[in-house]
Amino acid sequence: MSTSLRFMSFNLRTWTDGDGPLAFPHRTDRIRSVILSHSPDVIGFQEMTPSMKDMLRRLLPEYTLVGCGRDESYGNESMTIALKNEKMELISLEQFWLSPTPSIPGSRFPGDQSACPRMALSALVVSRSCNIPVRICNVHLDHVGKQARYLAMMQIIQYLSLRHEPTVLLGDMNALPDSPEIKLISEIDFPLFLRDCTETLGGTFHNYGRLAEPIKIDYIFTDLLCEHAMIVPEPDETSYYSDHFALIADLDPLSICR
Repeated sequence: MSTSLRFMSFNLRTWTDGDGPLAFPHRTDRIRSVILSHSPDVIGFQEMTPSMKDMLRRLLPEYTLVGCGRDESYGNESMTIALKNEKMELISLEQFWLSPTPSIPGSRFPGDQSACPRMALSALVVSRSCNIPVRICNVHLDHVGKQARYLAMMQIIQYLSLRHEPTVLLGDMNALPDSPEIKLISEIDFPLFLRDCTETLGGTFHNYGRLAEPIKIDYIFTDLLCEHAMIVPEPDETSYYSDHFALIADLDPLSICR
């Protein structure tokens, strides 16, 4: 029996009524179809508001969704993690703000960060099929501040360096592959050995097809053996599940690449 687990990174595009026919409520059927057809064991969602989470809990009873919002009252967008009920169990959950004061809700880096607080959601999960804990860290870095993204990535690396489980770091980094913040993690060899298993797949952000060429700002970094990785295509050129392509990676928790 295969022990591989399927991980998905999925920026949902937050609920914005200005998107008109592409606003979140009009995309929920396509989102549900994409998830059920590819059947990920673990999903890292970005841009999930409480109302969106309520809708997806009703549409996806096969999954348990965890994670709170990023502002000072634990509302607004969250880095939600979804676990397939029949396959995965949650061992522990920890979330922290990407800032000099990570335990203070809504805190931010000074300087060039946008008005949006940013946070990371870290979950230790285990598959019933192999009983090996895997740490998944779901992040969404700032869309404005280069320095804020770099400092956030340093904070994430420091956090993960103190953990010793097989690791999957995924999410929307809002940075191109050759940017300093991405090189910070892709070129480090100790104590982390994380590599982007989706690096050859091409761009992920397409702005509902408005970009001539999608740009890569979404990633799945891991120290596990990647058996398969893919970009999840849109059903057709006129139907969108998000303004980002979702990413999938099939990883083997028994094979740590170090």
